[in-house]
Amino acid sequence: MNIWVAGARPRTLPAAVVPVLVGTACAAGETPGGLIWWRAACALVVALAIQVATNYANDYSDGVRGTDDATRRVGPVRLVGQGLAAPASVKRASFLAFGVAGLAGLALTFAVGPELLIVGVASILAGWFYTGGPRPYGYAGLGEVFVFAFFGLVATIGSAYVQTESISGLAVAAAIPVGFLATALLVVNNLRDIPGDTAVGKRTLAVRMGDRPTRIFYVVLLAGAFVAVPLIAGIGGRPAGALALIAIVFAQRPVTAVLSGARGPALIPVLAATGRVQLVYGVLFAIGLAISA
Repeated sequence: MNIWVAGARPRTLPAAVVPVLVGTACAAGETPGGLIWWRAACALVVALAIQVATNYANDYSDGVRGTDDATRRVGPVRLVGQGLAAPASVKRASFLAFGVAGLAGLALTFAVGPELLIVGVASILAGWFYTGGPRPYGYAGLGEVFVFAFFGLVATIGSAYVQTESISGLAVAAAIPVGFLATALLVVNNLRDIPGDTAVGKRTLAVRMGDRPTRIFYVVLLAGAFVAVPLIAGIGGRPAGALALIAIVFAQRPVTAVLSGARGPALIPVLAATGRVQLVYGVLFAIGLAISA
């Protein structure tokens, strides 16, 4: 695999795709002229570009800090930490991806309103300062909070908002399980990295909580996403949204691996499996919400 593709961490991209699908589906039937597909496409570009940019920024910042020492860490390719690319090149790649997100976001801003500019700038800053800057919030155990906020609430509600130009209760409710699944992806990633992060003083939430509570937290997040489905589908008047429950079949393997004590390299497939759960769940949830509109 090309190192730049690997460095973009494709397994994390469902976290960008799912909120756009679900948010757009929430808007189905709510817009007089039907969904505006170019806006949905721009929202998807924004989400994907910010995810890729954040991954490159994380690679760059951790690499120059020395917290991605290849002798200590396992997991995805790290361009800087493994010496595969110059730090300046990875930083430029991050800025380029943020720039793509900014251009797509500007198109939406001109069509919808200046409030999107504020949301876009906040999202880009959150992506950079996750591990960048003098006080990265990812090193203080706040990564999961920001992932839930931006890849759950902001991305889902925002994707619906660019269609309807209003915030609906359905979009807010649907954003919660989407946020749970995005957060679960980060939790299992940080669970795998507890030994290495502890060694370099990176105080992620997993490091602060410890191994066993982090495993329980992961399972609670996945369970919460599935428990929320019938509530949202029923109360929101979109019964076919319950299709997302089918994805529980794909959740069995990663949950079993986490509860059985898998660690280190054994958690790499769990990250991929969690992304698969997130994607299947999101696609089915979006289809159900849309056909029930």
